[in-house]
Amino acid sequence: MTAGLAITSFRLASGQRRFDRKRNAWVDADPNWYTVSSFRQLAHNVVASVRKGQHVMVTGRLRVRDWENADRNGTSVEIEADAIGHDLTWCTTAYSRSAPAAQPAPKPVPQDDAGSDRGDEAISDPEAPRLATLEA
Repeated sequence: MTAGLAITSFRLASGQRRFDRKRNAWVDADPNWYTVSSFRQLAHNVVASVRKGQHVMVTGRLRVRDWENADRNGTSVEIEADAIGHDLTWCTTAYSRSAPAAQPAPKPVPQDDAGSDRGDEAISDPEAPRLATLEA
């Protein structure tokens, strides 16, 4: 039995601000929306690290596709990610090297005598990226 290919995707909004000389103020422009897909170890790390609302940086291959169906037509903009990370302009982060996905997950950190958990648990976020597995 094969483990399959790990895949995750999420929608990314890229907002822009510009200075409106008529109003003499900064205004928000309409956001651009992208579907970001990641595979293999990157997919596992995205699921463990990225949550809705966090500022991220993405590098990868951009694909622009026109589409149409019976009712509408439009353009889809997708990024097949090579790398995804937090934008450190907006936050700090603690680096933690991940084990390869093929290895078993590390055992949970035992509780100390006081009963408090010293391990880091992933926060259950219903809008966080989800991991899917594509079977061969």
